[in-house]
Amino acid sequence: MMIDFTPSRDLFPFEAKWFESSVGRVHYIDEGEGRPIVFCHGQPMWSFLYRHIVLGLRDRFRCVVIDYPGYGLSVRPDGYGYTPREQAGVLGELVDHLGLDDMIVMGQDWGGPVSMSMAAARSDRVSGLVLGNTWFWKDASPKMRLFSRFMSTGFMQRRILEKNWFVERGIPTGITTKLSDEVMEHYRAVQPTPEMRVALPIAPREILASGDWLEDLDTQVKANLASKPVLLIWGMKDIAFRPKFLTRMKEVFPDQVVVELPKAKHFIQEDAPDEIIAAIISRFD
Repeated sequence: MMIDFTPSRDLFPFEAKWFESSVGRVHYIDEGEGRPIVFCHGQPMWSFLYRHIVLGLRDRFRCVVIDYPGYGLSVRPDGYGYTPREQAGVLGELVDHLGLDDMIVMGQDWGGPVSMSMAAARSDRVSGLVLGNTWFWKDASPKMRLFSRFMSTGFMQRRILEKNWFVERGIPTGITTKLSDEVMEHYRAVQPTPEMRVALPIAPREILASGDWLEDLDTQVKANLASKPVLLIWGMKDIAFRPKFLTRMKEVFPDQVVVELPKAKHFIQEDAPDEIIAAIISRFD
């Protein structure tokens, strides 16, 4: 199943590109020239989340943003599990298809584990990391474990599917900035029906269900990526990824620059795009 939606050229002035992955047709954008940056979204977002950042960086970097299967304009494949392990595999297929090298990799929310898994397997082709309001280890906080269990109940699984809970409630709650109606419609339009929202109930369950995979990923990141130059950029008003997550990140990556965003909540790309753009240019240009 594919989404029948054409984004506004005013809001999303990028050429749609398509990759035939092993599980079906995947949408991505590829803007600008120079050193590549691969941007990875989380739940329930898509490449639209990075629109401001791509516009601000494409004159200096090659900006690549994927929609994972089940998100954005990409396919909803039959028989696909929508787990972070699978999403990282598809991301890796795209990166290999594009032949990206000397790349910077950015992840936020579930984009953190997905991007770090892809990068750890290609560490010789990675020259920098950007991480914001995310994690990549097994022992999530008590609040995240509780969130995972609550969102896995039948009641909340139905609300996610039938009421589009993550878009209608999760996005406004996770942002300080009030989004326009047109912007919110771009988030709704790519998750229009319960059938098209098949990936959304799975992501919160995977906080616990992917524990073994996250434990292995933690080991891989420390072994293969810990020496990379890292930009840690954090929304300090995020109720999920509190500063203690940032503290743990600092312990993993000694070559670090930290930018705290005092007014930003979870979706830092909506709350502080200009600060993110400036921080990436300062760190990596």
